[in-house]
Amino acid sequence: MKLNDIPTFDTAALRAKDAAHHLHPFTDTKGLNAAGARVIVRGDGVRIWDSEGHEIIDGMSGLWCVNLGYGRQDLVDAATHQMQLLPFYNAFFKTTTAPAAELATLLAEVAPPGFEHVFFTNSGSEGNDTVIRLVRRYWDVMGQPQRKTIISRHNAYHGSTLGGASLGGMSGMHEQGDLPIPGITHIDQPYQLQHGHAGESERHFGVRAASWLETKILELGPENVAAFIGEPVQGAGGVIIPPASYWPEIQRICDQYGILLVSDEVICGFGRLGQWFGCQHPHINTRPDLITFAKGVTSGYLPLGGVLVGERIAKVLIEQGGEFTHGFTYSGHPTCCAVAIANVQALRGEGVIERVATDTAPYLEQQFATLADHPLVGDAQSLGMVAGLVLYKDKTTRTLFDAELGVGYRCRDHCFKNGVVMRAVEERMIIAPPLVITHAEIDLMIARIRRSLDDTLASLREDGLL
Repeated sequence: MKLNDIPTFDTAALRAKDAAHHLHPFTDTKGLNAAGARVIVRGDGVRIWDSEGHEIIDGMSGLWCVNLGYGRQDLVDAATHQMQLLPFYNAFFKTTTAPAAELATLLAEVAPPGFEHVFFTNSGSEGNDTVIRLVRRYWDVMGQPQRKTIISRHNAYHGSTLGGASLGGMSGMHEQGDLPIPGITHIDQPYQLQHGHAGESERHFGVRAASWLETKILELGPENVAAFIGEPVQGAGGVIIPPASYWPEIQRICDQYGILLVSDEVICGFGRLGQWFGCQHPHINTRPDLITFAKGVTSGYLPLGGVLVGERIAKVLIEQGGEFTHGFTYSGHPTCCAVAIANVQALRGEGVIERVATDTAPYLEQQFATLADHPLVGDAQSLGMVAGLVLYKDKTTRTLFDAELGVGYRCRDHCFKNGVVMRAVEERMIIAPPLVITHAEIDLMIARIRRSLDDTLASLREDGLL
């Protein structure tokens, strides 16, 4: 579609309709309706446009998902062809479809060794609900039904269904809905700014943070613990990159006590960290039993998620488990699977992930680190194509702004005005741009972020907050 072909939009009318009828996720609806929603109408490459014609670099890949960028005709064609051939059929009644079978095979090829089976869902939230069912069914079949408890981390995000939100450690989500559900507990996250000791090395902190898992296992009784779940890098929690010493120690503890390890790769999978899956990154290097995926499997073009099931679990469930009484109408949706096939083939055929590992991610790390010279900025870190920085009131003393001031949200608003999407998570500002971003686009993105930081600093001074 050419720019001249884009229809005009009545922004005021769309905002009015949205306010009248649309309840947004994770939103104070009253506040949004008073301000009016931003209406996004077009995307191309790493850029999006709103209904008023403003061009914006999408530094968040939609919602961590548009890995190949916008405007991929091959993905559109894959959906069109499949919808013309067979738009939908289910995976019940001893039935499959060609795209579901082909995608399952393709995922087994790109997954870490030992993953030959996949259970399809519609989202990462449903994937993590499926993880709960798989883990508990596995231990039932193994004759240890008391092993039900799953350990997660505070400030982790694993979805917003009852199961996913319970696995997650977001206190605000737990407060609305009497969560977590029974059998799920949490340990602290490996965030050194929050939990580190004065003078403590990063290596020592990583080992100490991992030890909280062993402490919790011993508190509960190893015979009662089913699994530990974690994101290789915590995404929605603020791009919390653990020390390199953390995950190897977590793996050792899981191995010692026979605990299943679940890697939630909804964000980190499909090239985000410069590997097919985040657990394969040298900084992480784990051997999970289950891998949850979604988002990047289709580059967000259609909804699809699932769980890669390691052979330790798959063999038991297939050979001894009988019927697994779990599934969804749209499990293995043929059109979504067709788009995923085209997406995975493009990631592989175009060398996108290899380019991230050897070129784009190192360049992003280098350029993002330059923001650390800004008066507001400290701890600018990245791993692969995720990055985060901390907004400090005084970075020499590592003093944070009072949370109620909402400084991150103030900065986020300036980012939008300056043509870049950057997400605010309390004191942290984070990005996860499309994997296809170029060096020139990274430079422009960083320049727009710096301008937004300058505007944030100026506004804080004007309001007497600095």
